[in-house]
Amino acid sequence: MDENRIVAALRRRTAPTARGMTLGIGDDCAIFRPSGARDELVFTTDMLIEDVHFRAATHRPAEIGWKALARGLSDIAAMGATPRFCLLSLALPEWAGSPWIQRFYGGLLKLAQLHSVTLAGGDLAHASTLLCDIVVCGSLPRGTALRRAGARPGDFVYVSGALGGAALGLESGKGAAWRRHLKPEPRIALGLYLRETLRASAAMDLSDGISLDLKRLCLESGVSAELNEPIPVFHGATLDHALHGGEDYELLFTVRPGTKVPATHAGLPLTRIGTIRAGKPGNVALFGRPLAARGYDHFRDRTGV
Repeated sequence: MDENRIVAALRRRTAPTARGMTLGIGDDCAIFRPSGARDELVFTTDMLIEDVHFRAATHRPAEIGWKALARGLSDIAAMGATPRFCLLSLALPEWAGSPWIQRFYGGLLKLAQLHSVTLAGGDLAHASTLLCDIVVCGSLPRGTALRRAGARPGDFVYVSGALGGAALGLESGKGAAWRRHLKPEPRIALGLYLRETLRASAAMDLSDGISLDLKRLCLESGVSAELNEPIPVFHGATLDHALHGGEDYELLFTVRPGTKVPATHAGLPLTRIGTIRAGKPGNVALFGRPLAARGYDHFRDRTGV
């Protein structure tokens, strides 16, 4: 059992039949088009769970709050949308008292303020394990959302930033890599640039490792991919960290041949790493050899953080 199979089974049993629903299960966000509106709304939800995504002994409450929102904002960035508001459901164990709760919300609200996001509501409950579920809503002009399904043979594959830092940080617990793990930076401005200026053909965020996430993009687009350029690796990380480590929250995107992609955007490196090919959907090769999708899967990898 793995996440892809569970999602595929759910998609076979559901369809975006609600009036105004233009995209349902299978992408970074669902898309809803209100009747008569110029803009579409995009929605994402993401969970952060004690001993799966963080440990209370090593992760401070403000960092957990920041990360809870950052995960959702990263999905909004992948669609090329502007974030608007969020909802947060938080289940609290006995050890999370009032000071912890205040610091948690302090971290979340600090990131929310940076991106003009309003915390509009949510739910509070008691539980034996801390769990938070973030819902984020964004908006963009109708019909312009970046999706996973737009890549075509001949498109070039790019990533932002350097990969593997969060995985190294989780492993080492120190330095710049640890900070990278604790406080990911959602690439909201880059997502807007990809949609408005570069007109990327497909995009998604890198949450589970590029070996798995690129496979997902290729499956949605009905294509294969070859990684035939050097992967940008975070300082001190290994190629395995970069290929299979999760929680980088950089953007993976494709562009049509001839698109002029700058070396950087607002100081963030943009690196061409491969090419989309015709072939069995979902197949990914690394310099001509099959690349196994060894990124993080909740239902295959049970070790947690």
